[in-house]
Amino acid sequence: MELLDIVDEENNLTGKTEEKEIVHKKGLWHREVAIWIMNNKGEILIQKRASTKRQNPNKWGLTAGHIDAGESVESAMSREILEELGVEIKDFSKIEIAKIQTKHNNSNTINNYFAYVFFAKVDYDIKDYTIQKDELSELKYITLEELEEIVKNKDNNYTFSDRDNTNIIEYLYKQR
Repeated sequence: MELLDIVDEENNLTGKTEEKEIVHKKGLWHREVAIWIMNNKGEILIQKRASTKRQNPNKWGLTAGHIDAGESVESAMSREILEELGVEIKDFSKIEIAKIQTKHNNSNTINNYFAYVFFAKVDYDIKDYTIQKDELSELKYITLEELEEIVKNKDNNYTFSDRDNTNIIEYLYKQR
């Protein structure tokens, strides 16, 4: 059972916790982490979600996940990276905290959350990662130009294409 801290619409802790399934069923506000990972060539790591995932199966996204009840943002970030990619990343910087509301019609899920969005530059090749098979099916690096096209075209094969990522893309170009 995965418990999440409930926050209000301004991202203040309410002192309440709830099971993840109920949080999504009721559309309760909670917190998540996401990390844009760039290699030394200036390419962005994306990961394909497993076909068995309830939300966004077979779609490409970022390394991301929920912040468990009582867990720090940094701890959640490190945990998600290790669980999903099998590596450790110690040096990352915060880009933003984004307020996101999403309804997943295929799962009757309402995902209202604050995403703590981070950036890390790494010198890992694809072969250096070990993916969590029940979460992911594939990893790849894409160029920033490819990322721009995905976002511009609102390509629904990508979990991040349904929102304005202009500031993220500008940030990533500066890090290249």
